[in-house]
Amino acid sequence: MRTALKIVGNALAGLAVVAVGFYLWASHATARKLAHVYHVHTVDFPIPFPLAPEEVARRKLTPGAADSIAREEALARGRHLIASRYACTGCHGARLGGGTMVDAPPIGRILGPNLTAGRGSRTVGFQAADFDRIVRHGVKPGGLPALMPSVDFRMMSDQELSDIIVYLRAQPPVDSLVPPPTLGPLGKILIATGKIQLSADLIAAEAVPHEVLPPPTAPTVAFGRHLAATCTGCHGANLAGGPIRGGDPSWPPAANLTPDASGLGGWTFEQFTALLKRAKRPDGRSLAEPMVDVTTRVRNMTDVELAALWQFLRSIPAVPTRK
Repeated sequence: MRTALKIVGNALAGLAVVAVGFYLWASHATARKLAHVYHVHTVDFPIPFPLAPEEVARRKLTPGAADSIAREEALARGRHLIASRYACTGCHGARLGGGTMVDAPPIGRILGPNLTAGRGSRTVGFQAADFDRIVRHGVKPGGLPALMPSVDFRMMSDQELSDIIVYLRAQPPVDSLVPPPTLGPLGKILIATGKIQLSADLIAAEAVPHEVLPPPTAPTVAFGRHLAATCTGCHGANLAGGPIRGGDPSWPPAANLTPDASGLGGWTFEQFTALLKRAKRPDGRSLAEPMVDVTTRVRNMTDVELAALWQFLRSIPAVPTRK
């Protein structure tokens, strides 16, 4: 009996040593990844985008009036982008003064920083290149990687990013000192093993060109492809769904959005839009997170945007859902 207990005790002690060693390795590997400096290209674009010269001439505008109208139109576009397509408030809070991205002790506590001009702001003094690095590359101004899901925003055009900046700068200042992120044991292990991948690594941050303008707003495949870029973070590059890498462990696999029979193959446009606007499937079942949160924004998309997204999803290759 004593011999058996001794064997069990030695085995447990050995496992404990292995577990501690693995955790120490994961902590070191994660710290090394988060300390890596990325060299990102430097871009510049106007904030806000000016009216086209022919538009100024057609409307017979003075320079001052043209500048004022350009800012008003950029503000309206930025408001719509944040309300319908880009999840800024989901991570940074309804007032954009800070919010919660992840708050699960085993994974960690990751808070969206303050984007307003109030005390604790992370964006005061940001230029176009700084916003480009953090939003479209997942890289902080100093070159360190951020925990921001920038993969969803990599296809954002210069004008759209400029419009969002105009909107951010127009918001009332919020005084909010948001603490830096902290990672728990599971969070460190997931990053160290590549189960959670940093956006800076996924985007290949060195020199990714960006479109100056988005595609024309029309119910076309091209515009729909642009809109669907924000879906790939959960649904995958081929939009066939599956487990959400780096997501909350309680989230179900992302749905298949391709026209396969296991995806949207048998769906109608009316069913598709009803799901996005009411967060319910055709059979009446409610959606789960994170899609419920997504629908709070997507329901604000225009009919043209929804039609374009549907056209694109019908045009991509059908991929069966992975079992």
